Amino acid sequence: MNRSKIKFLSLFTFFILFSMIVNISAQTDLNKNTSQQRDQNNESINNQRRNVITKTVAEVSPAVVGITVTAIQQFRDIFSMDPFWRYLYGDRVYSQKIKGLGSGVIISSDGYILTNDHVAGNAVEAIITMTNGKQYNAKVIGTDQTSDICLLKIDATDLPYVVFGNSDDIMIGEWVIALGNPFGLFNVNDKPTVTVGVVSATGMNLGSSENRYYVNMLQTDAAINQGNSGGPLVNSIGELIGMNTLIYTAQGSSGSVGVGFAIPINKIKRIVDELKQSGKINRDFWTGLSILTIDEQMAKTYNLKSSRGVIITGIAKSSPALKAGLKVEDIILSIDNYMINDQNTLIGILQEYRNGDEIPVNILRDNNEMTVKMKLEKK
Repeated sequence: MNRSKIKFLSLFTFFILFSMIVNISAQTDLNKNTSQQRDQNNESINNQRRNVITKTVAEVSPAVVGITVTAIQQFRDIFSMDPFWRYLYGDRVYSQKIKGLGSGVIISSDGYILTNDHVAGNAVEAIITMTNGKQYNAKVIGTDQTSDICLLKIDATDLPYVVFGNSDDIMIGEWVIALGNPFGLFNVNDKPTVTVGVVSATGMNLGSSENRYYVNMLQTDAAINQGNSGGPLVNSIGELIGMNTLIYTAQGSSGSVGVGFAIPINKIKRIVDELKQSGKINRDFWTGLSILTIDEQMAKTYNLKSSRGVIITGIAKSSPALKAGLKVEDIILSIDNYMINDQNTLIGILQEYRNGDEIPVNILRDNNEMTVKMKLEKK
């Protein structure tokens, strides 16, 4: 083989090798650029997914707890329902331990926990489960059946907690987040269930149930189900504005239909402070009023625009009502900013006040509206 051929083959081989190296380098750069672009796209998508709601959920979730309650329930056997049987054999009443589940929220770093009275008010044992899996025995500091608010305490420090908001500053239609332990699902992975909705209404007076009065409630369409009771309702910036408490359900259903109610935080603040101080709420006052709910016939008789309100049928001597200048046949339309729908509403609204409070009572007398001030006193 002559030198020309050898030189040609050497150059050709060099060219082939050089081309391969260039191609490999170009492919590497292309793969690197593609990987970088993919990472940038993923980061962009993740940034878009992280909104104010997801950030708030991440911040609030560690302060939400699951509550497992053991309570004592008494029941009477079927024979003791008969008075004659009770006379012969005595009243046979038995006690039985029952288990229950609910939600709660830590409201201070030293372990105070907020929940409903109907969740833990009668508890002989309450176990708190945190989102990190730790469990604590809780002590009932105080409970108030009337407002359905219960305050628990665990022996721990440096805990995550939710800050209080202002329920008087709520806007109808603003985003809210409900967190809790529906159907005991918190116990599956030690994480609260999250639902999102808006504030549907405020100032809802719902009447009473089992000696609990639900006045001035917040309404939301965020799904609230069995087990959510006691859990927090927070606004979009993570402030506690209410405590999830009850729902309206469709006939034959026990699940959410988008009509849930929460106790407003400004009411809770006052109750919590009193429970910390004395373990109970002192409502030792009287008004001296006897009242009846306005019906359609009364509304026609007194030429009223609607059947809302109550009519005064009697006033006790030396009572706060008499001192305030109220009279029989006065029609009470509202107290302070609370509209009076019926007798039950009035009783519930009075539970918002304490001995010594002076409350404005808006009445209709001889077709004229007026306001008198009644000071609540101990009898």
